[in-house]
Amino acid sequence: MTIELPFQPLPIDQSDVRYLRGPGSSVRPGVPAGTTVELEWTRSTVYPGTSRRVWVHVPAAYDPAEPASVMVFQDGWWYLDPDGEVRAGIVLDNLVHSGEIPPMIGIFVDPGVFFGANQPKNRNTEYDAFDNSYATFLATEIIPQVVERYSLSDDPDAWGICGGSSGGNCAFTAAWLRPDRFRRVIGFLSSFAQMPGGNPYPELIPATPAKPLRIFLQAGHRDLRWNEPQGNWLSNNLRVAAALAEAGYDFRLVLGDGGHSPNHAGALLPDALRWLWRP
Repeated sequence: MTIELPFQPLPIDQSDVRYLRGPGSSVRPGVPAGTTVELEWTRSTVYPGTSRRVWVHVPAAYDPAEPASVMVFQDGWWYLDPDGEVRAGIVLDNLVHSGEIPPMIGIFVDPGVFFGANQPKNRNTEYDAFDNSYATFLATEIIPQVVERYSLSDDPDAWGICGGSSGGNCAFTAAWLRPDRFRRVIGFLSSFAQMPGGNPYPELIPATPAKPLRIFLQAGHRDLRWNEPQGNWLSNNLRVAAALAEAGYDFRLVLGDGGHSPNHAGALLPDALRWLWRP
């Protein structure tokens, strides 16, 4: 099949590029809105002392008799906010209604905070680490609360995880270390460049037997330190993509213009979900 794309001139100045969202990211007439439930979690054993909010978005088509697919989003409210750049709840409603993805429950998890601390945010500790702590946190602390309320699929091919910046690195690591739980991954402008100890994936991916993952990556021409020899976010994302290509993974890389912004992620999310859940 040949797909013809409309001509789009490349911007000459890449410093301030914005992508327009498509119809999949807007409230559409006739599409029933899903239900969102907010939870709070203050009893973490993986990250003791932290508190966080979690939102569970359930599409109108959800049927308790049919276990639902699942997509976990890091930086929860940032991705769920209906007035924000990404608007993932609206996207899920539209794509489930059109049948382009299966009925899918979205789990939106904020990073932990230490109330009253001098440095209250635990985001980078949780998201940039190369270990299975965060995947364990999801599997043993957050997901059980959702399972108490809703019927979720037991098939890891029905489970995805998404994030941007440090959340993108977190999503990739969770799936890499726990493919028994997460097998469909979205990483927007991922923070491989700032992983403690360095980015292990360019060497690790080709040296490890292939894992059953399907991966959607987005990188930006003007991401952080894009033209510097150290800590270059663009080059680290490109190296991960090259390693996935050489190892024969089912992956897709979208390279955009502009800087370290969720704007392109918001424009891409509907297509990323369609691609991840294609037959």
